[in-house]
Amino acid sequence: MIIGIDPGLANTGFGMIKGSRYAGYGIIITPSDEPLHTRLRMLFENLTEVLDKFQPDELSIERLFFSRNVSSAIEVSHARGVVLLAASEHDLDVFEYTPNQVKKAVTGSGRADKKQVQKMVKMMLKIDCDIPDDTADALAIALCHAHSNVSGKGKP
Repeated sequence: MIIGIDPGLANTGFGMIKGSRYAGYGIIITPSDEPLHTRLRMLFENLTEVLDKFQPDELSIERLFFSRNVSSAIEVSHARGVVLLAASEHDLDVFEYTPNQVKKAVTGSGRADKKQVQKMVKMMLKIDCDIPDDTADALAIALCHAHSNVSGKGKP
Protein backbone atom coordinates (compact mmCIF):
# COMPACT_ATOMS: atom_id res chain seq x y z
CA MET A 1 0.00 0.00 0.00
CA ILE A 2 1.19 3.51 -0.84
CA ILE A 3 0.30 6.58 1.19
CA GLY A 4 0.51 9.94 -0.52
CA ILE A 5 0.95 13.05 1.61
CA ASP A 6 0.17 16.66 0.69
CA PRO A 7 1.89 18.41 3.61
CA GLY A 8 0.71 21.65 5.15
CA LEU A 9 0.66 23.21 8.59
CA ALA A 10 -3.07 24.00 8.57
CA ASN A 11 -4.17 20.99 6.48
CA THR A 12 -2.22 17.86 5.63
CA GLY A 13 -4.00 15.67 3.13
CA PHE A 14 -3.35 11.95 2.99
CA GLY A 15 -4.55 9.24 0.66
CA MET A 16 -3.82 5.53 0.45
CA ILE A 17 -3.94 3.35 -2.62
CA LYS A 18 -3.48 -0.36 -3.01
CA GLY A 19 -2.97 -1.34 -6.61
CA SER A 20 -5.47 0.67 -8.64
CA ARG A 21 -7.93 1.17 -5.78
CA TYR A 22 -8.07 3.73 -3.05
CA ALA A 23 -7.89 2.41 0.49
CA GLY A 24 -8.72 5.60 2.39
CA TYR A 25 -8.11 9.30 2.57
CA GLY A 26 -8.50 12.22 4.92
CA ILE A 27 -7.16 15.49 6.22
CA ILE A 28 -5.26 16.28 9.38
CA ILE A 29 -6.18 19.80 10.51
CA THR A 30 -4.28 21.81 13.10
CA PRO A 31 -5.92 24.87 14.66
CA SER A 32 -4.33 28.20 13.74
CA ASP A 33 -4.76 29.56 17.26
CA GLU A 34 -2.30 26.99 18.68
CA PRO A 35 1.47 27.65 18.89
CA LEU A 36 3.64 26.18 16.14
CA HIS A 37 5.20 23.49 18.32
CA THR A 38 1.76 22.30 19.45
CA ARG A 39 0.48 22.15 15.88
CA LEU A 40 3.52 20.14 14.78
CA ARG A 41 3.04 17.70 17.66
CA MET A 42 -0.64 17.34 16.72
CA LEU A 43 0.31 16.64 13.12
CA PHE A 44 2.87 14.04 14.19
CA GLU A 45 0.46 12.29 16.57
CA ASN A 46 -2.40 12.22 14.06
CA LEU A 47 -0.18 11.06 11.22
CA THR A 48 1.26 8.35 13.46
CA GLU A 49 -2.29 7.11 14.10
CA VAL A 50 -2.96 7.00 10.35
CA LEU A 51 0.29 5.11 9.67
CA ASP A 52 -0.43 2.67 12.51
CA LYS A 53 -3.97 2.06 11.23
CA PHE A 54 -3.24 1.60 7.52
CA GLN A 55 0.35 0.29 7.71
CA PRO A 56 1.47 1.46 4.25
CA ASP A 57 4.59 0.05 2.62
CA GLU A 58 5.78 3.29 1.04
CA LEU A 59 5.20 7.01 1.48
CA SER A 60 5.15 9.48 -1.38
CA ILE A 61 5.27 13.21 -0.76
CA GLU A 62 5.33 16.32 -2.87
CA ARG A 63 8.74 17.93 -3.16
CA LEU A 64 8.75 21.40 -1.66
CA PHE A 65 8.11 24.08 -4.22
CA PHE A 66 9.13 27.62 -3.29
CA SER A 67 6.81 30.25 -4.62
CA ARG A 68 6.54 33.93 -3.84
CA ASN A 69 5.14 33.37 -0.35
CA VAL A 70 8.21 32.46 1.70
CA SER A 71 6.33 32.32 5.03
CA SER A 72 3.92 29.66 3.74
CA ALA A 73 6.89 27.72 2.30
CA ILE A 74 8.47 27.74 5.76
CA GLU A 75 5.24 26.45 7.33
CA VAL A 76 5.05 23.67 4.73
CA SER A 77 8.72 22.87 5.46
CA HIS A 78 7.90 22.40 9.14
CA ALA A 79 4.98 20.09 8.30
CA ARG A 80 7.06 18.22 5.74
CA GLY A 81 9.76 17.60 8.34
CA VAL A 82 7.18 16.10 10.69
CA VAL A 83 5.91 13.84 7.90
CA LEU A 84 9.45 12.66 7.14
CA LEU A 85 10.05 11.99 10.85
CA ALA A 86 6.84 9.95 11.10
CA ALA A 87 7.86 8.00 7.98
CA SER A 88 11.26 7.29 9.49
CA GLU A 89 9.67 6.17 12.77
CA HIS A 90 7.63 3.65 10.74
CA ASP A 91 10.59 2.50 8.59
CA LEU A 92 8.83 3.61 5.41
CA ASP A 93 10.55 4.14 2.10
CA VAL A 94 10.00 7.79 1.09
CA PHE A 95 9.66 9.03 -2.48
CA GLU A 96 9.43 12.66 -3.62
CA TYR A 97 7.77 14.09 -6.70
CA THR A 98 7.55 17.62 -8.04
CA PRO A 99 4.13 19.18 -8.57
CA ASN A 100 4.67 18.93 -12.35
CA GLN A 101 5.56 15.22 -12.13
CA VAL A 102 2.37 14.56 -10.16
CA LYS A 103 0.17 16.51 -12.57
CA LYS A 104 1.73 14.84 -15.60
CA ALA A 105 1.36 11.35 -14.11
CA VAL A 106 -2.32 11.89 -13.36
CA THR A 107 -3.53 14.13 -16.21
CA GLY A 108 -0.86 13.81 -18.89
CA SER A 109 0.03 17.50 -18.55
CA GLY A 110 2.39 19.17 -16.10
CA ARG A 111 0.29 22.34 -16.43
CA ALA A 112 -3.02 20.87 -15.26
CA ASP A 113 -5.02 22.83 -12.70
CA LYS A 114 -6.39 21.51 -9.40
CA LYS A 115 -9.83 20.78 -10.88
CA GLN A 116 -8.31 18.63 -13.65
CA VAL A 117 -6.18 16.73 -11.12
CA GLN A 118 -9.18 16.17 -8.85
CA LYS A 119 -11.34 14.97 -11.76
CA MET A 120 -8.71 12.50 -12.97
CA VAL A 121 -8.01 11.17 -9.47
CA LYS A 122 -11.71 10.50 -8.97
CA MET A 123 -11.97 8.82 -12.37
CA MET A 124 -8.81 6.71 -12.00
CA LEU A 125 -9.75 5.51 -8.52
CA LYS A 126 -13.50 5.24 -9.23
CA ILE A 127 -14.45 7.66 -6.46
CA ASP A 128 -18.01 8.85 -6.99
CA CYS A 129 -18.21 11.53 -4.30
CA ASP A 130 -16.58 14.93 -3.91
CA ILE A 131 -13.20 14.89 -2.20
CA PRO A 132 -11.33 17.89 -0.78
CA ASP A 133 -8.40 19.35 -2.74
CA ASP A 134 -5.87 18.27 -0.08
CA THR A 135 -6.94 14.62 -0.28
CA ALA A 136 -7.16 14.70 -4.08
CA ASP A 137 -3.59 16.03 -4.17
CA ALA A 138 -2.43 13.33 -1.74
CA LEU A 139 -4.08 10.60 -3.82
CA ALA A 140 -2.50 12.10 -6.96
CA ILE A 141 0.92 11.91 -5.29
CA ALA A 142 0.30 8.24 -4.41
CA LEU A 143 -0.83 7.53 -7.99
CA CYS A 144 2.27 9.27 -9.34
CA HIS A 145 4.43 6.96 -7.27
CA ALA A 146 2.44 3.89 -8.28
CA HIS A 147 2.97 4.78 -11.95
CA SER A 148 6.67 5.55 -11.51
CA ASN A 149 7.73 1.88 -11.12
CA VAL A 150 10.31 2.95 -8.54
CA SER A 151 11.19 0.68 -5.65
CA GLY A 152 13.74 0.80 -2.86
CA LYS A 153 14.81 3.65 -0.62
CA GLY A 154 13.72 7.11 -1.66
CA LYS A 155 15.56 10.33 -0.89
CA PRO A 156 13.75 12.76 1.43
